[in-house]
This record gives sequence, structure tokens and C-alpha cells, in this order.
Amino acid sequence: MPTIAVVDYDMGNLHSACKGLEKAGATPKITDSPAELEQADAIVLPGVGSFDPAVQHLRSRHLEAPIKQAIASGKPFLGICLGLQILFESSEEGKEPGLGIVAGTVKRFRHEPGITIPHMGWNQLELTQTNSPLWQNLPVDPWLYFVHSYYVDPIDPNVRAATITHGSQTVTAAIHCSATGFANEQANLMAVQFHPEKSSTSGLQILANFVRLAVSRQLSAVS
Repeated sequence: MPTIAVVDYDMGNLHSACKGLEKAGATPKITDSPAELEQADAIVLPGVGSFDPAVQHLRSRHLEAPIKQAIASGKPFLGICLGLQILFESSEEGKEPGLGIVAGTVKRFRHEPGITIPHMGWNQLELTQTNSPLWQNLPVDPWLYFVHSYYVDPIDPNVRAATITHGSQTVTAAIHCSATGFANEQANLMAVQFHPEKSSTSGLQILANFVRLAVSRQLSAVS
């Protein structure tokens, strides 16, 4: 059973994320220790709240460099909700620089008649990287649960793994790429705007797919 480090920086719904990972067959470990991030088979970066406090808390705990090193090493990495957004360079929500691991910005939904902000509730994914291992064994155009007012806008459209449509706006709902931004099914950096731990069967399947990647990493480290 792989050990998955769940990053604790006072901005995540850690209990829900851990329960989801446990149901998917992993041993989650809540931590803010760089050494434990290095030892883990995979890493999950959850997040709820605002952009500036999130990156401030990460930096105050000296977690920016360990996160970047883990991603660069090829270790499976999953960002969730705010944990997706802080991977980018900047956000319209705040003034702090993001981690800059993925080129692009975080933008606010435009107000338009007939839509609500925040975008809250179930929405249907359009999978743009259909070969991503994160989407294995999912139904066509699966429904996932969202709560957000901001969305990521990557410079390279190829890193988009899925999109959603809210009103007239079609935006990125997930990314899958490598530390250098190269997108393919072997890349290790994955992040989603929705909450898989709150998304019923499809969400648990996505977490199980991520756990399988951690198992593969664990076995390759032993062999």
C-alpha cells in the first residue's frame, strides 16, 4: 500500500482528502515535513480558500522548494482545487506570485446573465487528454463537484487534461503535464479544479487511478 503525503499548510480540507485516498487504497500521511514529502510514494496538495494566504503559508513552512523538487523527480503529484491554482504564476485573486511550476495565470469568471459565481455544484468534464491515466475507467463526460470563483488559464493549451463550460465560458478543469510543462500520459504532475473526494463514484475512481500511479512508483523504487 503506497504512502501518499497530504501537504498540510492550513489551507486544505485534509480530512476529506485523506478519507478519499484511504477508500482508494492508499495510506495518507498529513505532513508539512520536507523529509516526509521526499520519502512518500506520491504527494497530494489540497486547498480551499484564497490564493495569497495559500502561497504565504507554503513559503512560511519552507515547502515551495520541496514541492518543486518532488515534481521534478517524477513523483506522482496531484493538486486539488486551490492546490491546482497555486501551481501557476499569478492570480487575479491576489498579489503574491504563485509557485510558477505551470506557465499561466488564474482568472476570475466573468459575470454574465444566468450564471452564478462562485461556480458551485456538479458539472460535466470534457476530457481533452483522453489517454491520461487519471481518467481510466471513467464514464463518458463524467460529472464532478466544483466550488470556485477562479479558474486556471495555462499558456500551453496542451497541458489541459479536461475542461468544463459555465455559462458561455469554457475553462480548464484539470491539467496533466511534466515539471517542464510537457504533456503526455507518462507525465507526473496532475491537478484538478473539482473535488474528487466529494464527487461520488467518479471522484473515487480518479483517486484510485492516482493511487495506482503511486503503486507503480513504489514498485519501481523497490526493483
